[in-house]
Amino acid sequence: MQDFEKLGAFYLGREYDLAARKAEDNLILYDSKDLTTHAVCVGMTGSGKTGLCQALLEEAAIDGIPAIVIDPKGDLGNLLLTFPQLRAEDFAPWINEDDARRKGVSPADFAAGQAKLWKDGLASWGQDGSRIQKLRDSADFAIYTPGSTAGIPVSIVKSFNAPPPAIRDDTEAFGDRISTTVTSLLGLAGVDADPMQSREHILLSAILSHVWRQGQNLDLGSLIAQIQQPPMTKLGVMDLESVFPQKDRFGLAMRLNNLLAAPGFEAWMSGEPLDIGAMLHSPAGKPKISIFSISHLSDAERMFFVSMLLNETLGWVRQQPGTTSLRALVYMDEIFGYFPPVQNPPSKLPLLTLLKQARAFGVGMVLATQNPVDLDYKGLSNCGTWFIGRLQTERDKARVLDGLEGASSTAGGSFNRGEMEKILSQLGSRVFLMNNVHEDAPVIFESRWVMSYLRGPLTRNQIKLLQGGAPSATATPAAVTAPAAAPAVSAAPVVAAVIPASPPAAPSLTAGVRPVLSPGVPQYFLPVRSQQPAGAKLQYVPAILGRADIYFRDSKSGADAQQTYSYLGDLEPGPVPLMWENAREVQVDERDLDPQPSGNAIFADVHPEAARARSYDGWKKMLSDWIYRGAKLEVFKSSSLGLTSKPGESERDFRVHLQQVAREGRDEQVEKLRTKYAPKLAALQDRIRRAEQQVAVQREQASGAKTSTLISVGATILGALLGRKTLSMGNVSRAGTAARGVGRSMKESSDVDRAQENVDALKQQFADLESQFNEETAALDARSDVANETLERLPMRPKKTDITVKLVCLAWTPNWVAASGTIAAWE
Repeated sequence: MQDFEKLGAFYLGREYDLAARKAEDNLILYDSKDLTTHAVCVGMTGSGKTGLCQALLEEAAIDGIPAIVIDPKGDLGNLLLTFPQLRAEDFAPWINEDDARRKGVSPADFAAGQAKLWKDGLASWGQDGSRIQKLRDSADFAIYTPGSTAGIPVSIVKSFNAPPPAIRDDTEAFGDRISTTVTSLLGLAGVDADPMQSREHILLSAILSHVWRQGQNLDLGSLIAQIQQPPMTKLGVMDLESVFPQKDRFGLAMRLNNLLAAPGFEAWMSGEPLDIGAMLHSPAGKPKISIFSISHLSDAERMFFVSMLLNETLGWVRQQPGTTSLRALVYMDEIFGYFPPVQNPPSKLPLLTLLKQARAFGVGMVLATQNPVDLDYKGLSNCGTWFIGRLQTERDKARVLDGLEGASSTAGGSFNRGEMEKILSQLGSRVFLMNNVHEDAPVIFESRWVMSYLRGPLTRNQIKLLQGGAPSATATPAAVTAPAAAPAVSAAPVVAAVIPASPPAAPSLTAGVRPVLSPGVPQYFLPVRSQQPAGAKLQYVPAILGRADIYFRDSKSGADAQQTYSYLGDLEPGPVPLMWENAREVQVDERDLDPQPSGNAIFADVHPEAARARSYDGWKKMLSDWIYRGAKLEVFKSSSLGLTSKPGESERDFRVHLQQVAREGRDEQVEKLRTKYAPKLAALQDRIRRAEQQVAVQREQASGAKTSTLISVGATILGALLGRKTLSMGNVSRAGTAARGVGRSMKESSDVDRAQENVDALKQQFADLESQFNEETAALDARSDVANETLERLPMRPKKTDITVKLVCLAWTPNWVAASGTIAAWE
């Protein structure tokens, strides 16, 4: 068995001889970097498609590649069924008891049979329980169940948040995000809306565009309120009331409100937020395989969630730096209906965008289906690798051939349609054609035995059991040991004497007239970021805002960083109204500061000291002194890579960054090794081929000489025995010739031996060179393992001259004041 634990190589199976109907010795080691140009897997039921894709995900996990897995059928949770001991009692809870009854055996005996089947199957492919343990140790696995609490529930609230600046600044991407979100939401509410004709679609798109461009977030409740009172008076050039009267808008708001109030919808609002970064890596930075099981959802709910998930993934992708190495996978099983050739469901646009753009960011898309007819093959022409299994109909074959031809054309390669059609007709179970544009020719292979137990779709109770009982937002799969929580690291200056202050209660209302202050008092208004509760009034309460640039440095390591911090101090009654020690850090940018209040508001009283311009110079100096006494910033440093974390970057995010940098370096070094060794190995293979040809020639000559000698000797003996004379000069001459023939025959045999020795020597050279290559790649693997590296913590403090107070001003903070209490309107 060849060594299949190669750097950046996925062990998928062995080459297969279609004519002989058997697997060969050559392993199929798929280069993980090739997945950055995406892959598609097509095969009918029983073709082994699920097993192949599951094997690919197992290899990705072992290589430290995280994955988002969309599971419409509910069987990809089998990835958590990994049993390193391969004991019958491990399999027992997961067997299908109906299968046991059909076979006429007890569940215990059936489980024992499955355990033996898996142990023998793995052994036949050079795998065992230790590799299963390696799989479990390499990544965390989790099953998410949106709209259900069977697994880890998922909250869609974040899905209505403003997209990141990278998307908002891209007009086309921003429009696509709005259109997909609106279409998905209206589809969930039962509204079939054309983006160009439907006034419901146009109104919701206008609302999202207006709110998101301001960087503000929405939830479903606030969106319903915006429908009743939109932030605009026109749609296009026409008056809003003419296009979409208030009475009709109320009907749309009621539809969405009924959706929000529907039994069971609360499951969509609780759980982990749809945060792609958190779902690709654990809090400790460990790669994560996040499986989104959606088999329990209705068609409309599936489309809604898949579209939201793909949109969030696209937003995350566009925030990543470019790379040529594989950073993450997005795998979707059974894309039938999500990527059709003619219609444009909400899922199609983000899928197509990811296929076109994700490769530049190291994100590979892997799509699978057993229904090849209903696919957009123009879109799938972006896929560089095609795994094709047994197909059901000639129509299926024709559609797949069209897709292969398109992919080859896009890559600039040649395509032999007749030869491909002949191969597709001969494929059997677990036998696939792999057409990879990065390779010289297609290859036929048999997929390897998967390490996880393929028991089929999981039930709700089985998912609960895998997630450790009653699932919660922080549930850890039973198949994986949860890592210790990483220590929290604050990005902001830490001052030992600081006691965080809670937001103060609003003072009692007076007439509420805005105070008249000295022109020298700098004053700004913080933005109103939340919707007005029913019956509440807007009140501005004064506070003191300080902003400072702080330059941190560590002279020993040379690390440095510059950060801007904002602190909000509450004005207390008494002679000393402000103590920076009691201030709290806030996320306020200069662009958030408005010189004018928002709408009709009432104002609280201002402390007399805050009404004097000279007070602010003193507060500036106090702020600088306070920062100098206690400010510090801690960053992480990797000794192996010589890299330092960014200010505010958590240990988990820094470890994720280190893994990507190490992987990129590893891939680059492996490529150099391949470039170094490939010519040498190729030259030796050529010499071996020529030497083997020489052996064949020598053997043929030796065989001919031996035959000739035997004939000559035989003729001489016959002549002596049957001739008219017992001994004649002719017989003597022929005997001498025969004797010389024997000498030539012996010489030819010696030549064969020498030629074979030459072949053996060359093969030994090849084996030695290949062993040297493997040793060097193994050394690279050891050097690139940074996941468990002990990071150095570098505390950095500023000098007094490194602190620049940019602003100290009177900040009017907006609050909603109602009979039930006061709510901050700007946080």
